[in-house]
Amino acid sequence: MKLGIILQSNIPEHVWNTFRLGITALNAGHEVDVFLLNEGSELETVPDSETFDVSVKVKEFKELQGNIRACGTCLQVRGREGSGTCPVSTMSDLLGMIERSDKVLVFG
Repeated sequence: MKLGIILQSNIPEHVWNTFRLGITALNAGHEVDVFLLNEGSELETVPDSETFDVSVKVKEFKELQGNIRACGTCLQVRGREGSGTCPVSTMSDLLGMIERSDKVLVFG
């Protein structure tokens, strides 16, 4: 199955659970794409805490070949640029992800 996940939140628990699900799906042999939209594009500034090890989950997701893309406009509005973790993407890329996915979930 191809799973598309749209993450619209920068709340650590939302981000953490998004990537936990992604990791679980990848480990089960599925393909997973995460598209960061709105506050989700702030992924790299979401702090780790004792309860939510966000950076560890993102790293594990990437190591398992999960894909992450960030809305370029959302990054620009926040004065940010893409990175190795969060490459810049477009609404056309989001549409493509949706079209390729068997299921699409929205967190946030």
